[in-house]
Amino acid sequence: MAAAKKISIVISGWPAVGKTTIAARLAQEFKLATHNGGDALKALATEKGYSAGREDWWDTEEAKRFMQERSSDPSFDRKVDKMLAEKMKKGGVVITSYTLPWLVSDNSVIKLWLRGSQENRAKRMAGRDKISVLEARKIVRTRDEENSRIYRKLYGFHFGQDLTVFDYVLNTDKLALDSLIEVSRLIVRRQLGE
Repeated sequence: MAAAKKISIVISGWPAVGKTTIAARLAQEFKLATHNGGDALKALATEKGYSAGREDWWDTEEAKRFMQERSSDPSFDRKVDKMLAEKMKKGGVVITSYTLPWLVSDNSVIKLWLRGSQENRAKRMAGRDKISVLEARKIVRTRDEENSRIYRKLYGFHFGQDLTVFDYVLNTDKLALDSLIEVSRLIVRRQLGE
């Protein structure tokens, strides 16, 4: 089916909660382009000389150095957020973003928050990235703390706490991936008036 109304969907949530997977399935189903805030940030890191091409780059020592640079230079995040907001306003997209739901108020955008415990996200990351659950727990905890700190400092909101900006909140601990995808599809179909 084609996306006749040029809708935009923004999916947010903690790291390793399934944002990219669900975004890809919705994009395929509704013929939408996908954009990922993390990939856009990695592109900026590459421009700055980092070798950010690996899928699991965020979990490397080099990424930690980039995160230190990023925390002292808010232009990285502001560039990414501005670019994603422009794409969202044009429509026809599914975007995964940590910040966009708090930064853009547009009633035509479907905003989904994916909630998941640190333990389940660590298990998901361990399977996805072929690392131990113990290592994944440390990474998830560190990334959660960094995201909370960066976005509170940069934009003043409490990431993952104030969910009033979202239209829908889905608990990834309670539903299997196929069920989460089906619920997400149903939400989009209802928004399109199908």
